[in-house]
Amino acid sequence: MLRLHAGDPMTARPGLVGDVRSVAVLRANAIGDYLVALPAIDAIKRAYPEARLTLLGTPWHAEFLSGRPGPVDDVVALPPISGVSTPEHGYPVPDETRAELRERSFDLAVQIHGGGRFTNPFLRSLGARVTAGLRSPDAEELDRWVPYTYFQHETLRFLQVAELVGGLAERLEAQVPVTGRDRAELAESFGEPPSRLIALHPGATDPRRRWPAERFAEVADRLGRPVAVTGNSAEKDLVEATIAAMRGRGYPVIPVVGTLTLGGLAALYERCDLVISNDTGPRHLAAAVGTPTVAVYWCGNLINAGPLTRTAHRPLVSWTTRCPSCGASGVDVEAERCEHDGTWVADVSVDDVTEQAEDLLKG
Repeated sequence: MLRLHAGDPMTARPGLVGDVRSVAVLRANAIGDYLVALPAIDAIKRAYPEARLTLLGTPWHAEFLSGRPGPVDDVVALPPISGVSTPEHGYPVPDETRAELRERSFDLAVQIHGGGRFTNPFLRSLGARVTAGLRSPDAEELDRWVPYTYFQHETLRFLQVAELVGGLAERLEAQVPVTGRDRAELAESFGEPPSRLIALHPGATDPRRRWPAERFAEVADRLGRPVAVTGNSAEKDLVEATIAAMRGRGYPVIPVVGTLTLGGLAALYERCDLVISNDTGPRHLAAAVGTPTVAVYWCGNLINAGPLTRTAHRPLVSWTTRCPSCGASGVDVEAERCEHDGTWVADVSVDDVTEQAEDLLKG
């Protein structure tokens, strides 16, 4: 049945749910995960412009999105819930959390958070009038769903879900505004960043996605520009190793380790001419604030989370498909992860990264 768009009575659009005043969207994980989902969240908000859109997320979402323009009106920071807001076992849904969410009387609840084995029962328990999302073969059905298969770009996957409820994409890649608060934080922490600045981000949550630190250093030496080397507190050793490996040192080097919030980091990347990184959330953040990026990707991760355009974003791809230590498959989605944490992206060369960086820096 076609329903009229609440904000445009002359336009009928398939999938629209009638009389929607409140929408819940479940996406309770890390910064890169949020940013690849942002085009779909934006599409849902534009389909229901008068409705209040609540992100069911985590504490960092609440902090980062507070006062930031965008499609999210408010955030519910979920406590640890196994398979929903934490991968760890042993955290059932607290009764008070479920009761609080049910009291909000969501008209529409959307799951863009994986195959649904844990998330779909959680979403259904909220009592929304209509539920929609992803479903793997072992998951409960929602009112509207699309099949979940692993090797598909996350942004396109989530846009399929948005389409189920009448959302159409305005853009394919995330855009995040940098606020005055972000810029003030950067100025307070680091003063005025130098001109011609580039940033390196040698970390990644999965160590197999990390390009060797000394290669980041060699690229910096070849480019010969002021450099900020960024990382969270857990990546301090990687940042220090990258800086220690630099040989030229005829340029300023700024370590940025756990000293900025995500908003402050967004302001820093906004001031950079280029960000060079692994496949990680900060690369998505840099792209979302409009900064060109060069990034090293394992081939499977490129399929799921690589940049969708190439004018300003250049992925360098490792085609390693088996563990360099034991030969275990990395492309068999049924196989268990082996115990080795060595890099899978060492076949990407310094020459290739430098070439792409220089091309982007030419403008």
